[in-house]
Amino acid sequence: MPLFTTFRPLAPAVRALTASILIAIGAIGAPAARAQAGLPTLGDSSDLTTSAERRLGDRIIRELYRDPDYIDDAVIADYVQGIWQPLVAAAKARGELSPELDERFAWEILLGRDRTVNAFALPGGYLGVHLGLIGVVTSRDELASVLAHELSHVTQRHISRLLTQQSKQTPLLLGAMILGALAASKNPGATQALVVGGQALAMQNQLNFSRDMEREADRIGYGLMAPAGFAPQGFVSMFEKLQQANRLNDNGSWPYLRSHPLTSERMADMHSRTPPGAATAPSAPVPAGTMEHAMVAARARVLANPGVDTLRQWVAEPQSTGFASLPATRRAAVLYASALGSSQLRDAPGARATAKKLEELSRNDPAAHRLARLLTAEVELAAGDAAAALGALPAEAGSASTHHRPDLVLRTQALLRLGRAGEGTGALQTWVATHPRDATVWQLLASNWQAQGQPLRAVRAEAESHAARYDYAAAVDRFKAGQDLARRGGPQVDHIEASIIDTRLRAVELLLREQAAER
Repeated sequence: MPLFTTFRPLAPAVRALTASILIAIGAIGAPAARAQAGLPTLGDSSDLTTSAERRLGDRIIRELYRDPDYIDDAVIADYVQGIWQPLVAAAKARGELSPELDERFAWEILLGRDRTVNAFALPGGYLGVHLGLIGVVTSRDELASVLAHELSHVTQRHISRLLTQQSKQTPLLLGAMILGALAASKNPGATQALVVGGQALAMQNQLNFSRDMEREADRIGYGLMAPAGFAPQGFVSMFEKLQQANRLNDNGSWPYLRSHPLTSERMADMHSRTPPGAATAPSAPVPAGTMEHAMVAARARVLANPGVDTLRQWVAEPQSTGFASLPATRRAAVLYASALGSSQLRDAPGARATAKKLEELSRNDPAAHRLARLLTAEVELAAGDAAAALGALPAEAGSASTHHRPDLVLRTQALLRLGRAGEGTGALQTWVATHPRDATVWQLLASNWQAQGQPLRAVRAEAESHAARYDYAAAVDRFKAGQDLARRGGPQVDHIEASIIDTRLRAVELLLREQAAER
């Protein structure tokens, strides 16, 4: 369920999403699953099992992985995970996240290279976050409020409950409502068109249900903030940004024909939940953004592909009048955007000089200084100096590379270019053992094995990379290529690895057959 009205990253997958929803609704005739513990006041049950919801989410997510807007940026993803994991832990501790959902759902966050301010939840525990959202929030607390809201959509099983509600309508009307909801995500006027078409009552009931879920997600998400270590007033300041990003929400027209409550209503609701004068009241000052957050937000703005002219403006900003008088946090953001922008414009000297200034500015802030060092390594790698990139990585990269994904990725890339692939193998294997769905690291491991003359292991890692993105057909193809390679024999064949390939091939072939049967 999107927190905001824009939903563009799903556009290439609209047909698949519609088909998936219809198929899932067709399976709702099964007996109702046992109600989740701690469900609040909506009183609506879900007839969609957790397994069926996960399968539906897997089908949708396959399309998103293929979307050109999908981006796996290790730095931003690592930062978002640092906010997401405490929220998940708080949901477990408060009883909002049941053991069944914790085990069955994916709990994955996908980043979209989109400049709109949006985030959304999908069936099966998948969340999407636009870089545009990360680029405008000014603190961890604001970003945490969005993630807490979307997490609550999942823990309260709003999507499956919505599908159950829809299943009570006639098939033709249900299809029109689904198509209308998808169309309205890009064109709010499409909802009015459906109402005018004679479906006013059913559409009104559906939208009211959705507004209730938004209010519930706000309420449950708000309760997760303080236990997870974030300031609850981040919710209110985030709603203020929502008003700026989408003023149509509060223009007063057709307030009951929108799926989201008016932003002003949601802000008032947050204010009413804490007694006046409480230390965590939403009216309390919002904690200032950190230098680390400012740098991550700047990175998100640059990676959202703003255009060459905008990059040039950011590159020139440190030389502008008044730059020296800006607060240190703001200067760090400007320098970060300038250095990364220069690197993308292939101005290596300019990128290096600006990155050095950023390192000096952030020297007394460990978290920010680490990001500055990572940026310097990234700049050097883009400039073709792998040795300098390796030397620029944070000092703990060698020992902590299995704990920090950005360090691991950059270090592996530098070692590969230096012909020292063997030095990175252990860290990569440790990482995929604990993060088996990390397709990017599997692909790095494939390159690492190939550089060491281990083609069988490289092929298997390529197959695992495809499987992690639910591209089972490609994974089967690579596993079979591994079998052929093993049959040809030779000193490079590891028989244990060949046995693993045989086992994994059978498992993925089964998944592929199940995938084909769902179509």
